[in-house]
Amino acid sequence: KDLSPRHGSIQKLVSRDTDTIAFCEDKVLRMLTNKDALFNADGNSNVTSTNNVIGQATPINGDYGILTNPETLAITHFAMYWADQMRGQVLALEGGMSIKSISDMGMKDYFNDNLENLSELLGTYDEKKNEYNLTLATRVAKHQFRPTTVTVSYNEITSGWTSFKSFGPEQGISLNNQYYTFNEGSIWKHHDNTTTNNFYGNQYYSDFTLVFNDSPSSVKSFNSINYEGTQARISQFTTVSGKTDNRYDDLTAKTGWYV
Repeated sequence: KDLSPRHGSIQKLVSRDTDTIAFCEDKVLRMLTNKDALFNADGNSNVTSTNNVIGQATPINGDYGILTNPETLAITHFAMYWADQMRGQVLALEGGMSIKSISDMGMKDYFNDNLENLSELLGTYDEKKNEYNLTLATRVAKHQFRPTTVTVSYNEITSGWTSFKSFGPEQGISLNNQYYTFNEGSIWKHHDNTTTNNFYGNQYYSDFTLVFNDSPSSVKSFNSINYEGTQARISQFTTVSGKTDNRYDDLTAKTGWYV
């Protein structure tokens, strides 16, 4: 089956129940497959039925492709996700008939700025959390052995970008509702370790930034911020003349959340 060369080379083929999706550099096409076709087998009136036919290649709406990054494609029960690096877009194919730009959901400027000049891109899907994880990797110099990575997560349930993550996998896969990634050739099972934010033996810490948009032209000053949740950070009390704050929970330093 010949496709128009103006779409670029075929980078990825995905077979579904009754059709095949072809991801080219500059276009995504849908071709009917496994459909019965009738034809005259020997030139006589005998008619033969076969399903070994690839139907017409129909371009899916949207001037998007997968460029030369088929490794960004992740397939879920609901959609297919991938990145078009040249156009600065992260895309989703839902239902097989339309392409939606999910990078426009609050992250348009980020991907426009950061998808350029990347050394590597990798898309994986976390079936347990219903998240598409897109890893952006950059090598500052050619001799840099391991690239600098950042992973951004899109959640199918909330239909939005929910988190930046510290781990940068070499590959990843979901199997039997478990999420596995690979680092330096070793496999790592996520959501299984008792120590949070520990990936590949490295310890990381969570943080989030609050943005106050009300009356943006006015300068704000906050006297206090209250926190309710798990263990807050406690700094050990130190003084020269002895303890004078009438508190006893700060005799020992504790790690935890802090502002």
